[in-house]
Amino acid sequence: MAQDVKTQLTALLQQALASVAPTATDTPIQLERPRDPSHGDFATNLAMQLAKALKKNPREIAQQLVNELPPSRLVTAAEVAGAGFINFCLDAGTKTDVVKAVLAEKENFGRSTAGGWQKVQVEFVSANPTGPLHVGHGRGAAYGASLSSLLTFAGWDVTREYYVNDAGRQMDILGLSTWLRYLEQHDVIVPFPPNAYQGSYVRDMAAQLKNAHGDKYVRAADAVLAGTPGLPEAGRSDDEAKQQRELHLDALIAKAKELLGADWEYVHQHALNEQLADCRDDLEQFGVHFDVWFSEKALYDTGLVARCVDLLEKKGHLYVQNGARWFKSTTFGDEKDRVVQRENGLYTYFASDIAYHLNKFERGFDKVINIWGADHHGYIPRVTGAVKALDLDSDKLQVALVQFAVLYRNGQKASMSTRSGEFVTLRELRGEVGNDACRFFYALRKSDQHLDFDLDLAKSQTNENPVYYIQYAHARVCSVINQWGGDLAGLADADLGLLNNPRELAIANQLGQFREVIETAARDLAPHMIAFYLKDLAGEFHGWYNAERMLVDDAALRDARVALAAAVRQVIRNGLAILGVSAPESM
Repeated sequence: MAQDVKTQLTALLQQALASVAPTATDTPIQLERPRDPSHGDFATNLAMQLAKALKKNPREIAQQLVNELPPSRLVTAAEVAGAGFINFCLDAGTKTDVVKAVLAEKENFGRSTAGGWQKVQVEFVSANPTGPLHVGHGRGAAYGASLSSLLTFAGWDVTREYYVNDAGRQMDILGLSTWLRYLEQHDVIVPFPPNAYQGSYVRDMAAQLKNAHGDKYVRAADAVLAGTPGLPEAGRSDDEAKQQRELHLDALIAKAKELLGADWEYVHQHALNEQLADCRDDLEQFGVHFDVWFSEKALYDTGLVARCVDLLEKKGHLYVQNGARWFKSTTFGDEKDRVVQRENGLYTYFASDIAYHLNKFERGFDKVINIWGADHHGYIPRVTGAVKALDLDSDKLQVALVQFAVLYRNGQKASMSTRSGEFVTLRELRGEVGNDACRFFYALRKSDQHLDFDLDLAKSQTNENPVYYIQYAHARVCSVINQWGGDLAGLADADLGLLNNPRELAIANQLGQFREVIETAARDLAPHMIAFYLKDLAGEFHGWYNAERMLVDDAALRDARVALAAAVRQVIRNGLAILGVSAPESM
């Protein structure tokens, strides 16, 4: 296996190092795969690392290291190159050994223990349950799910978590929106606020209330509007108009709570349950699963928000101004201090977010990964500051940002119909291009990079479509194995020494890199590296398939080639599974 090769090469270099520089044996040995295959299979800059301490030319040190390398069947050549690199060429048999490892380990090939089974929580999506998930949420969902699978594959104990924002003003606005549409369906017309939730899904929830409870929750329009400020008149500045709309909306919420009394909680909970169920269903169909759905409301119900704010005050990180309690977030690098409790006694969303992070740390995770939209970039220093203020280890907290995705059709920004007329839902995108294309295209770029999602390319069945290209390689291998008709278990005895042409050795070399890619991608929180790796592996296979016959008359060579093809199939399966993409056997 590839990791064994690196371990063996490292051991050889350590022996050479002990001879050349016995006082520097603690120097870390770095082995990398050169981008240019003509530079060998591995390269090290060890000589350049030693140059300053030994006060010698790096090339001279490199040559000394080469001269002191113990003999090994592993290495066919070790040469000094450039400013002092040592390039290693591996024995062909060493390269093809990976094929038997793949066939033996199957779905476990590439798994690593790099994570040491440390507990890591990955919190992602966490969209307010106030409407359907849109394409931006979809990218966060695909990234979070792929990253979670990647970390699990790399030896972490992963908990996938969705933080449900089921407390606070946004949920009150959804409850109000549903009730106003319910009144409308009973011919009680209250002017619908422009800053309430507009989508037809709100009318659907209102209809459910009507069908289940008739006119139980009907109140007169004049009672609803009594004492509420009107909507802004023409001529107001934008800021004044916005403030007036917000005051009007808050007054309507307060009036709804007053008129409905205990029934308000039912209407509110109905809206929450419906949207949360819709969100769960959408994500499940997208192949995105969560271990924990954590309720923001639970933070209030258990008193953790109040305890958290009091704790910050005891530690001297709060002050009172204009009746509100402020967190000194500028002390920790934020651009301004932040309110945690308003003058009316209500806690802010930031306060509950601090409490949520305290809860995460109290649950004993070794690492906490938050996946947020790129528009939350400014939120990082204040949350990190709050973690530090609570005397928690902020190094355990890591935030990965996800940029929005822009849809294109025929080279133009796509205009897709939606139920609300305001955004493209994840369901609509999945309906148009399918889950596989969605999951793969979302993973094609680093999460914090802008993503242009080409709808036409995602639906095409051409080599230009990367997910089709990779799946087609898998299907091609399945076809070859079906035509071969032999017992896959027997391939353990295949003579892999017959795989000696450059294309075959290049594929074996690519297979040997899989575990390294897994470990690097997990370390960098970068599942897009898996997508690129699979695309390269599929390219190597298609090139070999088009250049050579697999099922030749020579039985030994035929079995060797089928073994290599089967190994390619297995690694493609393993990689696609991490990304949440299927591996069809025919196309």
